[in-house]
Amino acid sequence: MSIIEKIAESDNFTAVNFGKLTDVLLNGNGKIFLNEQTKATGTEISISVLPPQTDLPIFHLHKQNEETYLILTGKGKFQVDDKCFDISEGSVIRVATTGLRGMTNTSDEPMIYIVIQSKENSLEQYSLEDGIIQDGTALW
Repeated sequence: MSIIEKIAESDNFTAVNFGKLTDVLLNGNGKIFLNEQTKATGTEISISVLPPQTDLPIFHLHKQNEETYLILTGKGKFQVDDKCFDISEGSVIRVATTGLRGMTNTSDEPMIYIVIQSKENSLEQYSLEDGIIQDGTALW
């Protein structure tokens, strides 16, 4: 399994590299949590792999964090409460804290997906509303 390498860091950022995504996930424990490595304070980001023809082993909900799932490879089914629907590469699913969720990989390839957790109802500004354009000097 690859070791996460710190690329650069200062008071305002942390950059890491964990190598080739598929190698790390398929040869490791199948999940990478990035909040500790990046010192994130407002989101939890994980990258996971669900083997072919496999169910996510737990149905779950959260106390305060909503989740957004980004499906990168594979296809399957996603269930929230009593609704079940097809998912595939490119699917994005946001689930509120109280939504009981689970999924299955129905394909013959690994399903690789990203999950972003953030405190529900905490987003006040985003994109251009939150951004402040500044002059900067490129160092490349």
